[in-house]
Amino acid sequence: MTSAAIATPPHKLYESPNSRSVELSSSGWFITASTNPISNTSELDALHESIGIPLPEMTFGSNYLTLEHRPSGWKYTFNTKEALRGVKNGELEDGDGGVKVGYADAWLKSRTGPSSTLPMPQTVPTKPYDWTYTTMYYGHTESAPGESSEKNFTPTWTPANPQNPAHQIPLAELTRPDPILFYAEIPLFEDELHDNGSSALLVRIRVMPTCIFILSRFTLRVDGVLFRTYDTRMYHSFTSSPPLVVRETGGWEAPYDMVKNFLPKRNDLTPLTDPTFIAKILSTDLPPAITQQEGAKTGWRGLGRKVEYALLA
Repeated sequence: MTSAAIATPPHKLYESPNSRSVELSSSGWFITASTNPISNTSELDALHESIGIPLPEMTFGSNYLTLEHRPSGWKYTFNTKEALRGVKNGELEDGDGGVKVGYADAWLKSRTGPSSTLPMPQTVPTKPYDWTYTTMYYGHTESAPGESSEKNFTPTWTPANPQNPAHQIPLAELTRPDPILFYAEIPLFEDELHDNGSSALLVRIRVMPTCIFILSRFTLRVDGVLFRTYDTRMYHSFTSSPPLVVRETGGWEAPYDMVKNFLPKRNDLTPLTDPTFIAKILSTDLPPAITQQEGAKTGWRGLGRKVEYALLA
């Protein structure tokens, strides 16, 4: 038996040199994904002054994803500046999930030594910060410039009821081979951690005939020490009434060798550079008692999972 065809909602696509947008007139959504080259020196200087920490090697300061629900006036954004604001600026404390001081010292020297080629104002004293760029950023509600307060809607995020299917992200729907009306990958930053591993934040969006789905994924690898992932998933069904958005956030962590044991080929370390492979091991193959409670024994507060929903009415 063949499944019934899925009706495609009315939509319009718009393109400019560095951004793409989709307008869904029937449900009132307007979505924009902006992807630009790595920030230039003047852009990095301005961002550094605003954030106050040395920036990742590959900083995409002009990249963003914005969702606007015009009937309610709600606007939600993922961007590089706010993501980097989530990185600890200052001495690491309990809950920050700090990694070995030796690695941090080597990293700091690579950024401030005379051989460093990375743009950083020499007159600014170096201060402690989280050299792994760990961020628990899950996007933010944004006020539209020039709009009255009545037009800027800020919904209340409420803990989801696990017994209510409308408060969950339906994986079966997301794995169906439905047409994709709009898709984008938006890198926010990436860094090789002075050859000690990698740290990256990437946002993806899919708009299908029935729903909107977003995955924002932070991935950290510190060679010989640990793997860490922080995911934000957002889901909206066009059939929800009143309009409802589900947001799921979760953090996982495990010792390096524990993840390495899952390599398909012992001598091929390539999968350890794949965020999807790492996330699968941390969230599916290893037990939550390890990855979301014990972790790599850093005491990181990001461990665990939370599901919330918001009504856009």
